[in-house]
Parts: sequence; C-alpha cells; structure tokens
Amino acid sequence: MNIFIMMLVAIFMLGFYVINSPSQRVPEQETEYAINKSDLRSIAECAVAKHNAQIKGYDFQDICIEQNEIKSQFVCLNSSMRITSCEMVRNKKPDYSYIITTTKPLAGDNYNNMLEIIEQYFPDTGAFGILLDNKIMSGNQSNANTIPKAIIDELELESGQLIYFTQYELPDTETEFATPSETELNCPVGTVKTYRFSRWQCIPYNTKTDCGGDTIWDSDLMECVADESKKPLCASQQTAVLVDSVWECVNPFPEKVCPNNMVAKLNYATLEWECVADPNSIETVKKCQNVTQGAIYGGIGSTVRVPSNSCTDCEKMLTDPETCVSICVPDPSKVNSPSCYPGDVKACSGNSKALYFGFPSYSYAANVEEIKDKNLQLDRKHSQNRKFNCLDCGDGEIDEARSFPPYIANCK
Repeated sequence: MNIFIMMLVAIFMLGFYVINSPSQRVPEQETEYAINKSDLRSIAECAVAKHNAQIKGYDFQDICIEQNEIKSQFVCLNSSMRITSCEMVRNKKPDYSYIITTTKPLAGDNYNNMLEIIEQYFPDTGAFGILLDNKIMSGNQSNANTIPKAIIDELELESGQLIYFTQYELPDTETEFATPSETELNCPVGTVKTYRFSRWQCIPYNTKTDCGGDTIWDSDLMECVADESKKPLCASQQTAVLVDSVWECVNPFPEKVCPNNMVAKLNYATLEWECVADPNSIETVKKCQNVTQGAIYGGIGSTVRVPSNSCTDCEKMLTDPETCVSICVPDPSKVNSPSCYPGDVKACSGNSKALYFGFPSYSYAANVEEIKDKNLQLDRKHSQNRKFNCLDCGDGEIDEARSFPPYIANCK
C-alpha cells in the first residue's frame, strides 16, 4: 500500500515539473516578443510608405495610416527659420522646405525595439527615428538630428513619436509642364505640330513668309489676319478693303440711304454697307486716349506675338479708367463656347469632376476679384492655358473646401 502511494506522489511531482519547467515557458515568451516586434516593424514600414508617396506626389491609403495616426506634409521656413508658405512668390522659392512624416507616440518600453528595427531594416533612410528632447534618435546614426523649434511648435510634435524628416526642393512650376502623350490634332500642309502654351498647336514653318500679301500671323487665332499696319490711307471717297490678301483702295457707290446723324460704312467682313452713327455729329469724351495692355503670358522660350487684343476666347478685358491699364480676367459666361471649352460643361460635374480656369501665374490671379480670398494652387495637375478645363479626380472626390468652380478645382 505504501509503495502504491509513493508511486502516485512520484507521478504527480513529475507532471508538475514538466508543466512548469522553463523549457515550456520559453516558446511562449519568444512568441510574444516576435509579435510585438512585428507590429513595430509594420508601423515603421507604413510611415516610410506614406513618406515616399508624399515625395512622389500621390496619396497612400491603408488601414495602418488611421491606426497609427500617420501624417505626412510639407513644411517650409524662411531665412529667419520661421514658418512660411510652401509656394513660389515672384519666382522665389522658400529658403528651406521639408517633408515630415509623423506617427502617434510609442510606448516607452518599445523605444529600444523600434531603434533596433530601424537599424536593421531601414539603414539608409537618413533622419528617421524616435523624437526625444527635440532630436531624432536613430539606431543607425551616431549623431542625432535636431528639428527646428518652429517646426516642432507648428506641428505640435512630442517625444515618443516616430519621425521621418527629409529636406525637399520645390519643383519649378513655371518650367515643368506635363505634355500629353497622344493628340488627335492633324496639321495642314505647311504647318508643324508643336506643344506651346500648355497645348498642341499647328504653326507654320516660317511665320514671316507663310502669310502672304498684307496679312500677318495671329498666334491666338492660329491663322493669317489683316495687317493693320499696312492698311493704306485712301482718298475721302475711297475705302481700304482687303482683296485677295492685299489692301486696295476702292471707290464704292453705296445704295444705302441712312437717316439723319448716320452715315453709310462698309463692313469689311461681309462687304455690305451699314448705317452707323456719324462721328462728326457725336462729341465723344474719352478719359483714356491711350490704353496700355497688361502682360501677355506664354511658356518660357516661346515667341509671343502681340495681337490687337491679348485676351483669349475665355477672357474679357478690364480697363482701369484712372491708370488706363487693361488686364485680362476669366469670363465664366464664355465657358459654353467651343473655342473656350471644347467639352460638355454638364459632363464636368458631380463628386469627382469640376471646372477650373488655367491661371498662368499668381500675379494674373491677383487681378480676379472673385478669388481674392481663395487659395489657388498651381502645379502639374492644373493646366496654365488661360482657358477653362475639367479636373477629373477619377476614383477620388472634389475637395469642396478648396474648390471654387469654374475658377478653382482641387481633388481631396
């Protein structure tokens, strides 16, 4: 009987030892460590992916962004190390421009594990690490990277956040234009297809000789028009008319009988006589005898010809009665004109499409009263062709807070 009891005790002691022995607890502890390290690595990989997407100009969307509160944004400083706008002002870029990606603060007991992950898996990322005392601590660098105090205050950074800090030079928006890869423009004989002023155009090989007679090339109408500088001075009973591209003084005999204070005048376009007000019987008072036109906008390196009216088919001219200076501004009433916007206006609407005007520069937009308090963005996604265009966000949506159709349109 005693031997049986002793055998039971021995079996019980053996089972207790096997269950609670260290060799059985080690796999459980190693599994927990591996899971924690895998979670930390996924946070670092998500932050790097978000940062690289911001550099390349596209939006990276994943569930890890929301879970870890990851944000990536541009931050610019002036020469006094103060926050400034990340925009070119009068062809001058900010003195310092950065892309900064941040996560929510990590737990203190995860600092060492995260530094090991950065050293092992991200050895060439530069300023990428944990923010401690306004410095980026990284396992693969001997010296910590200091972040300017203005950036810390602006972004409200705090210790424990995973920070990816990269200096970035803003692109030159005036010289970078995205050229369409395909076009259906068929140019006639004697002309060549050329990409100018943010669009494909047919221009003659030699504009000095292609326009015959007394005509001159109009870069806006893309055709030969009458050269007013060659218009002759005709006798009192004659009128200068363009016949076969050459000015001629003709002596027409009008059959038009006009009422008092009106005279017959030949319409050069229709070659028909019309009754117009007699200029000798009307005393006109003009404050501005000479009107000065504003700047004509075109791509760098292109030859700009000054026509009689520098405004496009989508613009109207405004003249300041005090200074006699004229400027061109967008005219939304012309958006239905095929020469202004060739597409269907109704088709460019909804959640993912909106009309916008191709502003050539910020100085041009400063003259438009309708967008004085709006934030205008000029980049490669927006054409600068001085016409109305349709912004298609595809699977995305129009950002209503930053859009003001038909002047401004931005995607979320």
